[in-house]
Amino acid sequence: MVPFVSVDPSGEILEGSSVTLSCSSDANPAATYTWHKDENPVNILSYNSQLVFDSTKSTDSGKYYCVAWSQLGRRTSQYISVNVEYGPKLPSVSVDPTGEIMEGSSVTLSCSSDANPAATYTWYKKDGNPELNPLSKDSQLIFSSIKSTDSGEFYCTSENKLGKKTSEYVSVNVE
Repeated sequence: MVPFVSVDPSGEILEGSSVTLSCSSDANPAATYTWHKDENPVNILSYNSQLVFDSTKSTDSGKYYCVAWSQLGRRTSQYISVNVEYGPKLPSVSVDPTGEIMEGSSVTLSCSSDANPAATYTWYKKDGNPELNPLSKDSQLIFSSIKSTDSGEFYCTSENKLGKKTSEYVSVNVE
């Protein structure tokens, strides 16, 4: 019979939480077990019926399966998905083009942050009122024809249900 796999807790898995994957089989004589991740049969994660994560990390997300070995042969379980959720990491910001920015040119500010679930982004200008005046609710802030009055320092926020982070400032100086 194919081994049965389960995950505890069965709901949302937050970064830093403890998670146990269990494998069971009705093999007689009793089976021995190996745990594997993401279709990688060579890399054995555990030789026990349980695979325990004391403190999950984002890199622990993936598909896991166990193999039950007995005198009658080997049986492979179904995959079980582990999706570790975490708040946004510090956003990184960039300006395109780099270097001198001429009035009338097109300029794109980009914001990115690792997060699960995916983050939403908001762009602001320093010294503006963030509550009243977000400049963009997208990962990019695009000036199709930039003006000298657009010069200043900008920052973005990345946010999901688990947290919010604010980037460093990025300077835009229009010549």
